[in-house]
Amino acid sequence: MEIKKLKNILEAVLLASERSLTVVQLEALFELDEERPTRDEIRQALHEMESDYETRGYELKQVASGYRLQVRQEFATWVGRLWEEKPARYTRALLETMALIAYRQPITRGEIEEVRGVSVSSNIIKTLLERDWIKVLGHKDVPGKPTLYGTTREFLDYFNLKTLDQLPTLAEIKDLDSIHPELELDEDSNEKSSDESPDDSDDNNEARLSEEAGGDPANAPAAETDEVNTEADAAEEKTSEHESVEEMAEDAAEETAEDEAEIAETEIARSAFNV
Repeated sequence: MEIKKLKNILEAVLLASERSLTVVQLEALFELDEERPTRDEIRQALHEMESDYETRGYELKQVASGYRLQVRQEFATWVGRLWEEKPARYTRALLETMALIAYRQPITRGEIEEVRGVSVSSNIIKTLLERDWIKVLGHKDVPGKPTLYGTTREFLDYFNLKTLDQLPTLAEIKDLDSIHPELELDEDSNEKSSDESPDDSDDNNEARLSEEAGGDPANAPAAETDEVNTEADAAEEKTSEHESVEEMAEDAAEETAEDEAEIAETEIARSAFNV
């Protein structure tokens, strides 16, 4: 099959497809044809198509699940105006949780809380699971068997990544706002209330206790550690006060004994003088 015709067919297929397609899936489209292109010819055609689209408003992008045709990022502002629906806005708490899972996977909820220093809202985990950005990888082999989370292929596709190795290094990340144009932070919301709202506090505490029961004390949330420290300080202060009272009582007893001894000596001296 001529390379020009093959490129046109692949272009039409990728434009009509609602998902990314691998080379194997593209090759399967020609099974009934007499002139079936080889897998290498399909790869060559895809490579040439990438070069052909360099001056156009769209590009051929290879992501984790295959190849797809998409609008170039620099034109997303104008294309986005076709839809009245506003893009999703994500809180900094959600992005921090997502970043920890991406860079430290597999990771448990308790380990995320240890790094961030605050509790992870159940709504954040629920949102990431519903968007298919994270998945349950298993359970950590420690008491309590906490759930281990990791990223999905959909996460890589959304951020135009083929593998996790293409993630920027931590030294390259200057601002979370610049990671992706659609990840606008909701500055109007309070981060603390986003981390754990009153509605899900009971569920959050129950889930965390279920996962971390009997686990490593280092995974305990900072809030609980502060509470324990406060109780310890109060107990130490009460002990100090008790010791001070005992010392005062002992001093008073010694003074009373000395006074009684002086009175006894005076009485003896008076008796001797009267005789």
